[in-house]
Amino acid sequence: MGKVGAGGGSQARLSALLAGAGLLVLCAPGVCGGGSCCPPPHPSSAPRSASTPRGFSHQGRPGRAPATPLPLVVRPLFSVAPGDRALSLERARGTGASMAVAARSGRRRRSGADQEKAERGEGASRSPRGVLRDGGQQEPGTLERDPDKATRFRMEELRLTSTTFALTGDSAHNQAMVHWSGHNSSVILILTKLYDYNLGSITESSLWRSTDYGTTYEKLNDKVGLKTILSYLYVCPTNKRKIMLLTDPEIESSLLISSDEGATYQKYRLNFYIQSLLFHPKQEDWILAYSQDQKLYSSAEFGRRWQLIQEGVVPNRFYWSVMGSNKEPDLVHLEARTVDGHSHYLTCRMQNCTEANRNQPFPGYIDPDSLIVQDHYVFVQLTSGGRPHYYVSYRRNAFAQMKLPKYALPKDMHVISTDENQVFAAVQEWNQNDTYNLYISDTRGVYFTLALENVQSSRGPEGNIMIDLYEVAGIKGMFLANKKIDNQVKTFITYNKGRDWRLLQAPDTDLRGDPVHCLLPYCSLHLHLKVSENPYTSGIIASKDTAPSIIVASGNIGSELSDTDISMFVSSDAGNTWRQIFEEEHSVLYLDQGGVLVAMKHTSLPIRHLWLSFDEGRSWSKYSFTSIPLFVDGVLGEPGEETLIMTVFGHFSHRSEWQLVKVDYKSIFDRRCAEEDYRPWQLHSQGEACIMGAKRIYKKRKSERKCMQGKYAGAMESEPCVCTEADFDCDYGYERHSNGQCLPAFWFNPSSLSKDCSLGQSYLNSTGYRKVVSNNCTDGVREQYTAKPQKCPGKAPRGLRIVTADGKLTAEQGHNVTLMVQLEEGDVQRTLIQVDFGDGIAVSYVNLSSMEDGIKHVYQNVGIFRVTVQVDNSLGSDSAVLYLHVTCPLEHVHLSLPFVTTKNKEVNATAVLWPSQVGTLTYVWWYGNNTEPLITLEGSISFRFTSEGMNTITVQVSAGNAILQDTKTIAVYEEFRSLRLSFSPNLDDYNPDIPEWRRDIGRVIKKSLVEATGVPGQHILVAVLPGLPTTAELFVLPYQDPAGENKRSTDDLEQISELLIHTLNQNSVHFELKPGVRVLVHAAHLTAAPLVDLTPTHSGSAMLMLLSVVFVGLAVFVIYKFKRKIPGINVYAQMQNEKEQEMISPVSHSESRPNVPQTELRRPGQLIDEKVESQLIGE
Repeated sequence: MGKVGAGGGSQARLSALLAGAGLLVLCAPGVCGGGSCCPPPHPSSAPRSASTPRGFSHQGRPGRAPATPLPLVVRPLFSVAPGDRALSLERARGTGASMAVAARSGRRRRSGADQEKAERGEGASRSPRGVLRDGGQQEPGTLERDPDKATRFRMEELRLTSTTFALTGDSAHNQAMVHWSGHNSSVILILTKLYDYNLGSITESSLWRSTDYGTTYEKLNDKVGLKTILSYLYVCPTNKRKIMLLTDPEIESSLLISSDEGATYQKYRLNFYIQSLLFHPKQEDWILAYSQDQKLYSSAEFGRRWQLIQEGVVPNRFYWSVMGSNKEPDLVHLEARTVDGHSHYLTCRMQNCTEANRNQPFPGYIDPDSLIVQDHYVFVQLTSGGRPHYYVSYRRNAFAQMKLPKYALPKDMHVISTDENQVFAAVQEWNQNDTYNLYISDTRGVYFTLALENVQSSRGPEGNIMIDLYEVAGIKGMFLANKKIDNQVKTFITYNKGRDWRLLQAPDTDLRGDPVHCLLPYCSLHLHLKVSENPYTSGIIASKDTAPSIIVASGNIGSELSDTDISMFVSSDAGNTWRQIFEEEHSVLYLDQGGVLVAMKHTSLPIRHLWLSFDEGRSWSKYSFTSIPLFVDGVLGEPGEETLIMTVFGHFSHRSEWQLVKVDYKSIFDRRCAEEDYRPWQLHSQGEACIMGAKRIYKKRKSERKCMQGKYAGAMESEPCVCTEADFDCDYGYERHSNGQCLPAFWFNPSSLSKDCSLGQSYLNSTGYRKVVSNNCTDGVREQYTAKPQKCPGKAPRGLRIVTADGKLTAEQGHNVTLMVQLEEGDVQRTLIQVDFGDGIAVSYVNLSSMEDGIKHVYQNVGIFRVTVQVDNSLGSDSAVLYLHVTCPLEHVHLSLPFVTTKNKEVNATAVLWPSQVGTLTYVWWYGNNTEPLITLEGSISFRFTSEGMNTITVQVSAGNAILQDTKTIAVYEEFRSLRLSFSPNLDDYNPDIPEWRRDIGRVIKKSLVEATGVPGQHILVAVLPGLPTTAELFVLPYQDPAGENKRSTDDLEQISELLIHTLNQNSVHFELKPGVRVLVHAAHLTAAPLVDLTPTHSGSAMLMLLSVVFVGLAVFVIYKFKRKIPGINVYAQMQNEKEQEMISPVSHSESRPNVPQTELRRPGQLIDEKVESQLIGE
């Protein structure tokens, strides 16, 4: 709903005046610089309390509809939420409680002539610009004018009955919240706070209470605790005697509850921090509380005890049941997030919300932050295929997709109103940027037709979308809208819910009675419809249920709406004609059912006067409400119907206390009105008396009578009209042409409405027209334009489609997938449907009705399946195909490739997956210095490196919505040596077989080798291999210092290799894994047993082992002598036109096989006893 935003820093103006207001929040100057003086309330200090949500408000306040993306609706709130700007106006519909926030801007006392002028009245001793003084006296320098058409101002100063009370001791407090019970109650509560801008928190608070309509106040700090810091004030919307105060959770988290209008309080501790509250619309003790950790709690005892309902609830997406649509009054609707971030719609009872008792009315997930429950409607959004789709449930029946014109292709949607069993929505279509189209629905909220194109929108400070649409209070079906035409914004009005729109006729004369030359359609009156985020700026528009003919707004006359040269205008005949009443901005309050208008000028100067009009703005009298000029921060009218007492909040200087001026208007009335004081007034639109199918006559007080109206009498009489074409709008799929006829749109097939119809049954055949919802006309053309029952024709199946319920082309292995069969036309009751799922399973159905909830199927294997559906009846057949990708979640990706390679050798890299079969995959590879990736459908690639150095290889595997990656580093040299290592068996007991452990153990082994041999660490690379038994690869690398000198030769590598294998053979390499656990490192081709038997006697096996060692030693000597090669050391060198494949570790070979389960991989242990032969790649 509409918000009144933060005021500018140094420009102090009068805040919005509320008709029937009951709660006001004020802000005083702080260290706010040029921005708003009211900071956003501290998250823990300003919770939000909401009443039953409504999409549009017209309770005597601006009705521009702020909107948010599908979620469809913005809820009017009973108080300010954390994070909201302090300056705001939000009202709980039907409760009579409202809230405004006004800013006390930094001002300085003036001196000299300026101060004297200000104390004489509004900063200047003169009448409003260019107006007539009493008696028709013309001001000097003005032109000839018509005195009868000029707005008259009585400059004689009259005095209103008023008293002033100062909140002594609160001069430093810069925020205040005011609650006025109203409805024959004299109690007013005020909570003042000191908000520290540097700390971002509330540091002091005071609670004041008045029992005499604001004449005097009592400070209640001792009753709530002298050290207690209060952060927020709540009032039960259904019982104003019940008050709730929230303490600042940075000090303590508690509630103070009163049941006697704030006279006494009881404190209750909380074990959670409240962020927002939602009162039940009927049960005064039932409350929902939303915590800062996204948990939802319920209380059936007005906050004295709380029970957890649900965790992971989306902020502001929880609702009470709606009477008439829900049978259980304690049913709670909420949107909750799953652990993986998805949202779903749940319902449950407030005191029994267990897993077993929760329901999910909408199957599957919904878009985050999209659930709205409003009146008889529930809205959700689901995005598929890159497009948002909107669903609605009417009276809690099954969800149906909302039908807009076929090529509207909405980017954004906001539900503005759900009054009178109809949805009014603003839709931003694919080709719009700053405008929206207005659509209006049928009763179920399913089929939408266009009401008005290109309505202006803007974005508020909080990022919320504001639609320039205003619903006039008290007159059903009457709206004002600002439409953009050729980059010009113009104001239009409708009296029949958007069926017809016209421009506003400008006044005939201006304020002074001079004629206004403004010819339609080139010139008209344009109004600011938005609820300004700053109550002191343009955007004021007001109407009231009890004064249905009176509209007051700011605007201008010309070819388009302008932000300059703004004046105030009033209409006393429901928008047919308008009069200019001020040439400067004023705020207007309705008194006595709208019988009296009160106007206060927007000014940065202190004021002590206001203007009153008893004749609907034709003449104004000047009244003083205080003897000392006051900087006005806000005005609060008495809640209820009469509104005869008003409290003005302000201060005399920048550092003074809050001054509360109680103004009593009872003295301006002579007496109570009698029947003879009224006259009849008929509602009309440019002379047409039939509005929404009825003639309505209202009672109006005669302008010359100054009597008090009291209770609103409403319309005197209402008479239905005979139906004409003007009472009917075009039906869904039809468009109105220039001749006024509704004809089918090019994309619409009228016969498609009978697609769910079976032979022998009947359906409503549209005439292209539908009666405007809530139109009360009778007879006339109603029969001609109303849809007619018609027998269902026999039709062959046509337009068959098969889709998944969520619109996706993927399904998960082992989980249900719901398939929907859709048929544009055909006899659905006498049709045979055969569905083949493509996995060897097929089913048959005898009619489509048995498939309304979809066909559920579980695929046990991954792959791409061809799903076919065949539909047959006696008149023909049709078929459709869906190619469904069944996948399973990809859990892990491991990139397998050599640790070291030589220049110009082909390297194979393989992505090993777990699980191995996951469906259709896409692989994205980055390697070397390439800036562009290589994209493949295979899990292996080959490449070469042409220069030495370290290179990074990254693979990303895309499986459905999941993308996993692995990165490895490979060293490239002209030549190197490698040797397989094994370890004593005790290492396997501590091997968790994870990459992190292998990297750490590799560093420990390298350190042990360096210490045992003295070989520099730059020559050694150790890579521990996956699997059990634990093995590792030892690489002997050439090293070149950064200057490019002292590069090791081939002979150097051989010498290092000899030293390493000799040291390993001597069991000289070991490390301590943990205290008491010593691990030996061996060459893998040697046995793990010691070379020397340490037992007293020699066994045969020991002798055999010794002989084996001698034999190996001789072989080493011979090869070294004649081949200069070392057994067990693999030699790698660069060769041109190499034909042989590069040798890598056995585990790398096994890992290089794509899509092989890990259980099938060859483990290094399987090769530990294999003979490791020398392989000469090149000299």
